[in-house]
This record gives sequence, C-alpha cells and structure tokens, in this order.
Amino acid sequence: MSSGVSRLAGAQGEGWTMPTWAVVAITIVVSLVSAAGFLMLRCRGTGNPFGRRARWWAITIIAITAGVSTGAALVVIAAGAHVIAVCVGLVLPSGLWLGRAARDYRDRVPRGLAALATFPLRGLDDQMGEDMQEWCDDRLRAAARKPQWLSDAAEYYFNQVRDTLADARVRSQLAGWQESIQHKIRIVRLIELDPYPDQVEEALHYLPAMTNGRGYAVDDLPALTRRLTAEAENELNLLLARVYRLGYHRLLIYPFRPEPAPRVQPAPGARPAGREPTPS
Repeated sequence: MSSGVSRLAGAQGEGWTMPTWAVVAITIVVSLVSAAGFLMLRCRGTGNPFGRRARWWAITIIAITAGVSTGAALVVIAAGAHVIAVCVGLVLPSGLWLGRAARDYRDRVPRGLAALATFPLRGLDDQMGEDMQEWCDDRLRAAARKPQWLSDAAEYYFNQVRDTLADARVRSQLAGWQESIQHKIRIVRLIELDPYPDQVEEALHYLPAMTNGRGYAVDDLPALTRRLTAEAENELNLLLARVYRLGYHRLLIYPFRPEPAPRVQPAPGARPAGREPTPS
C-alpha cells in the first residue's frame, strides 16, 4: 500500500510540472514586458523612448535585454528550477532602470566595457533628444508666425498640464515662463502702436528680468521688438521642452487651424468656376 501511495504522489508531482517549452515561452514574454517597463521607468522625465526616431533603439534594447534574460533563464532551467527561471526573466531587465542610478559609479568600470554596454542606451538618449527637439520645433514654428500667437500658445500649453502637475516647483517654473512670454508680447504689441519711449520703459519695469539687473534700451524700439520676440520664442521653447519631458507627447499644435488661403479674385469678365452647363 505504501508503494501505491508513493506512486500516486509521484503522479501528482509530475502533473504539476510545467513543460520546458512552456517555461521558455513564459520567460520570453515576461522578459519582454519587464524590459519595456523598466526602460520606460529609466526614460521617465527624460523623453519618449518610443518616438519616431528613438523607437528603433528602444526595440533593440528591449530585444537584447530580453535575449540576455532568456539566456540566463535557460541556464536556470537546465538546473531544474523552472520557477526561478521565470523570476530571472522578470528581475534581470531591472538593470535598465538601476543603470540610470549607477551613473556615478561608471568611473570604476573599464571605459571600453562601459562604452560597449551603454552604446545602445546612448544612442537611445541621442534620438530621444532629436525627437523632443523636432516636437518643440513644430510647435514653436507654428506659434512664431505672429507675436500674439506666442503668448496664446504659451497659455494653451500651460493650461493643458497645469491641473495635472503634482510638483509645485515645476508648476511655478512653467507659470513663470508663461507670464514672462505674455508680458513681453504685450510690450511688443505696445511698440506696434508707436508709443512714447516713457510708456515702453514703464512697461519694461514689470518684467521679471528687470529684477535681475538686465536692462532693456528703449532708444531703438525695432531692436527692442526683435529682442523681446526672440526671448519669448526661447522661453516658449524651454516651456515646450519641459512639458515634453513630463510626458505630454500628444498635445495639439497651436494654432490648431492654418490660416485660410487668400481668395483669388476672378479677372473682369471671366466666368466664375463651377459646373459646366450640359447641352439640352
């Protein structure tokens, strides 16, 4: 009877054993998902790893990380520890995230080895920067057509993220840029009205930059207009870059609609375009 019980226990134990191919498949899936998750954690606050240019580097890094994790898991499977193999596929990709915190210790690693190991990550960082700059340039180019659009665009982008920001310092930084842009554009529009220099000088005193001792000359109003507009464009670029790094990658481009094309006036005596009459 004892031998029967032992055979039954052995059969039950074998019934709980997962096939090796299933463990490998599960490990690959877990490694891919884990690598993607930890890569997004690494890039949080830096950029979008799945942008137009960066996505191929991100996919390559995920594939390499998952491959290394699966290879390590196969070694564990060969030792008979199937559950541990899946855990290896889950935990090993965390090096993508921990590697960001370990940058202070890179001097302790041989340069050649460090350069080889971090080459895909450096390529990803470079392409994320290119994607961010393209994203900012598209929105800055659209708003820079008119000075007032710079002010309106700053207000629009700030309002899109203001209520979702948990960090008060970030909110204050964005609000400072938005306020500075709007005030500079108000001065630009004031100059367009051909005011007295005293009026422009009085308006300039309310700029936050004036508290830092940076003066603006009012003896050359066209040059002052160009300077204020350029500074407003630069601050809008800083605001956009900060918003992008916060994870807001899908904001619409302001203004939302292009300017209507000018209507072509028909020549005198010409027949207006339309449907040609059909013969009866």
